[in-house]
Order: sequence, then structure tokens, then C-alpha cells
Amino acid sequence: MNHIEKALLFMIVLRLIGGSVEVTAALLMLKFNDLEKAFYINTLLALVGPTILILTTGIGLVGLADKIPLTKMICLFSGILLILFSLKSH
Repeated sequence: MNHIEKALLFMIVLRLIGGSVEVTAALLMLKFNDLEKAFYINTLLALVGPTILILTTGIGLVGLADKIPLTKMICLFSGILLILFSLKSH
């Protein structure tokens, strides 16, 4: 296997964890077969998705810090913050 950068490996692991949490949540909803419990589980997932997004983006940017100009990093983080803000403003 080729050498994998640490930042890339951490991003992959975080995404696998996030995906596993999503699949587990769907299976729990199926198991409980209760709309109220499914709604509660779905609400908890609202915390997982943005957290994984922020962590993986941060790790990626740190890994690319010497390759991306500061202005582009600021724009990327601003875009992510705007996405999160728009999700919370509903």
C-alpha cells in the first residue's frame, strides 16, 4: 500500500465514523419503529454531521496549509460557517 498522509488518513477515519453513526441511527429508527424516537435520533444526528464537516475540513486545511494561500483558507472557512449559519437560522 502506498504511503497515506496523516491528514488524509484522519479525514477518511472521521468520514467512516460519521457514516457509521448515520447507518446506526437509521437501523435504530427501524428497530424502534416509533416516529417520536426516530425524530429524537434524527435530532441528535444534526450535531454529528456539522461536527464531522468542520473537523475534516480543518484537518484538510491544516494538511494543505503550505499549499493554499491564507485568503483561500479564510474563504473556505467562511463558506463553511455560512452553511452552518444558514442551517441553524431556520
